[in-house]
Amino acid sequence: MIAALAMIVATSCSQNSLRAKKGKAPKMLVLYYSLTSNTKTVAQEIATRLHADIEEITLVEPYDTAFQATIDRCKADREKGITPEINPLKSKVADYDVVFIGYPIWFGTYAPPIATLLDKIDLSGKTVVPFCTFGSGGLESSSKDLAAKQPKAKIRQGYGVRAARLDAVTKEVEDFLARNSFADGKFDMPEPFPEQHPVSAEEAAIFDAAVDGYPMLNAKATAVASRSILDGDGTEYQFTAMDKPREDKPDMPPASEIQVYVLVEKDKAPVFTRVVR
Repeated sequence: MIAALAMIVATSCSQNSLRAKKGKAPKMLVLYYSLTSNTKTVAQEIATRLHADIEEITLVEPYDTAFQATIDRCKADREKGITPEINPLKSKVADYDVVFIGYPIWFGTYAPPIATLLDKIDLSGKTVVPFCTFGSGGLESSSKDLAAKQPKAKIRQGYGVRAARLDAVTKEVEDFLARNSFADGKFDMPEPFPEQHPVSAEEAAIFDAAVDGYPMLNAKATAVASRSILDGDGTEYQFTAMDKPREDKPDMPPASEIQVYVLVEKDKAPVFTRVVR
């Protein structure tokens, strides 16, 4: 994860390199949909740091703020093969070089309003950067779905953060934008993970502590790799685990092998940062 990167410090002259290619700074737009303001928090951080234009995607008929009511409506819409109607954008997407698209992860991918958006706009030739908030993961799957919807767009590496870790957004976004050539600044670059090995009892305990209390993740770690981060003040673990559904939770994901990333900072309890299914 972005917060766990810290071995080699480098300086990214991204904006300067983009100016050299285009003769001027690229024009950037941050589009986002947010139901609970989590994604809005990330969108505002990105737009502020880049001095980019920003616009919220809104629905003609907004979702109910009650969780279950929203889930029920989404399920009904999915069964009918429809997506919610969104209000017209004020921004003219064609005028921008770089478009950041933000959303919460629902049902393993971007929220339905983004599906509607992608059917209405043409991102051909544009640099597109997805960002999202989630309970456990979904950046990789949603980025893949976005690329399938807009095959002529240049989809860049995205940024994702658990809703439980919004306090990490400021530093992580700063690093993410510098590392991916969108802003000047120093950023932390980690060494690659070494080859995984079978988990020890101590490593299994770290994994269990990190996922404890999260109801949608019932998994057992089988292998792991780790690397030092934060100038030696922390460790990031990449666990391979088997995610198994519980009999009392039929809505949990089917059994599968997953990757779970865990961050252990000095004097802090282990936390998982994302799950890749």
